[in-house]
Amino acid sequence: MRMTLEREKEKQVPPFGRNDKENVGRNDKEGFGRNDKGAFGRNDKATCGLNDKETFHSNDRSQLWTRISATAGTAVWAGVAVLARVGIARVGAIELLFLFAPLVIVPLGMELGRGMGACGRLDGLGRRLQPFGAGLAVVAMLLPPGSTAGVLAFGWCVVCFVVAGAGMLHLISAAWGDAGGGARATLVSLAIDFARIDLAVGGAWLVASRLGMRPMGIQEPIGLLTAVHFHFAGFATAMIAAATLRFARERGLGRGLNLLVPFVVGMPFVVAAGFVISPVLKMVAAGVFSISVAGLAVFLRACGRRADDRTVRVLLQTSAVAVFVAMILAGIYVVADFLGSDALTIPQMARTHGILNSVGFCLPGLLGWLVEGSGRDQ
Repeated sequence: MRMTLEREKEKQVPPFGRNDKENVGRNDKEGFGRNDKGAFGRNDKATCGLNDKETFHSNDRSQLWTRISATAGTAVWAGVAVLARVGIARVGAIELLFLFAPLVIVPLGMELGRGMGACGRLDGLGRRLQPFGAGLAVVAMLLPPGSTAGVLAFGWCVVCFVVAGAGMLHLISAAWGDAGGGARATLVSLAIDFARIDLAVGGAWLVASRLGMRPMGIQEPIGLLTAVHFHFAGFATAMIAAATLRFARERGLGRGLNLLVPFVVGMPFVVAAGFVISPVLKMVAAGVFSISVAGLAVFLRACGRRADDRTVRVLLQTSAVAVFVAMILAGIYVVADFLGSDALTIPQMARTHGILNSVGFCLPGLLGWLVEGSGRDQ
């Protein structure tokens, strides 16, 4: 009789043997498995509306898809880089820098967002479409600017719009829930929403660049650099900031980071506006953004030192050092550009700041938080 009662009690224990307030070992304020009032409104018994068995299968499929997509994307990107080096493919450093985003960075960033709750239908559709859109972006970049290149680039833009649509819908639902006394959006979820919206802006600028358009009189390579800006400084950086904030809050490091994250997430839009509105605004916004990301690097390194997994510690601290140096270069370039100096040219920035930011910061930063997140699921 006693054994029967114990079995009945075990059946009532929620997944992972924890109660509702401790789903995946964390409470509402500690993220990654929060309840309806936590990040992205996930409930306790299921992740994104799935039960335990479905969640594990969904995680496995999504992680496998991301690995295949990012690995294949890396191979394609390396192949294009080799072809460019030997003179077969007519792409420069800025074009290669951009292609690293749809081929490698975006699939990793979407998977990181999924782990933090960005797993609606539109997000899933975006993940499935990503390899095809990235492939079209590669072909568009290999062609000279014109209608054909622009139409192909729109294939990637569709992926960006789908993911951004998911972010917009969540922002609207969170605002509606807040007004109605329902689930409120957290700073982590807001950062992820704005990261996804960044992709729409970057995708639109890619299409304009490949069509050969000059919106608001902006000349190339500034148009393509704006697409690069919103994929790396916007999408990837905001995703890393969201994951850093989530981890920092769990380890008691989040107080100062709460003030930095809104600047990290919002300043890319202000910097882009500065190119159109005022050189002074561009210089000030870029300076504030550089300082904010440098501050994020400090927290990223601190979080990396406290991570349990050695691989995570190495990846996050590498990411932090790289972006700190990249932001110093960005600050020098902004001042030099405002003063009309050629101390750092755009091609030089692409080869230094661009590589540090994309390969040195975004890639290990996303990988580090993905490894840390996968360790939570085990």
